[in-house]
Order: sequence, then C-alpha cells, then structure tokens
Amino acid sequence: MAEQSFISWVAEEDVKREKAKARELRDSQWWKNKRGKGECYYCGKKFKPSELTMDHIVPIVRGGKSTKGNIVPCCKECNNKKKYMLPMEWQEYMESLK
Repeated sequence: MAEQSFISWVAEEDVKREKAKARELRDSQWWKNKRGKGECYYCGKKFKPSELTMDHIVPIVRGGKSTKGNIVPCCKECNNKKKYMLPMEWQEYMESLK
C-alpha cells in the first residue's frame, strides 16, 4: 500500500492538548488494566503488557480524541502499520492483505 499523505486539519494546540490527555491516561489504572490483558486490539495476538503501545483508533491528527473509547492497546507492528489511518482505511488495508 502506498504511503498516504494528507494535511492535518486539526490545530496544533488541539493536538498538543490531546497528547497531554493521552499521557495522563497512560498513568491511569484504567490503562494499566487494559494493557495488562496483553492483547493487541488489531491483530489479537498476545504480548507482554510492556510491549503494547497506546493507539488512538481515530488518530489525533485526523480529529480523534484522547478518550477511553478511542484508545486501545496495540503491538508496535500494528501501530507502525496503521499510522494515521482511520478505522475504515485500516480495514481496507487488512482486507488487501488477504
């Protein structure tokens, strides 16, 4: 799949604010429990909790927020592949691999 480029329509101060909220959530018991299950949201594989990263289902630069409903644990491989894709774009990408 070719690298997608787009312009972020989200103001820089909004991105900074959402990233700060994500850092706060990273220290919460909610996140520790979520990550503690050791499962990647996207591929479903099991990992050590310390190997999972925080991912925004709808990326911040695409208008996503740092809320519990938009943040999931995922492995570094999936996070690197997903980058700034929206859920429908990720689904299309995954289907293209089949």
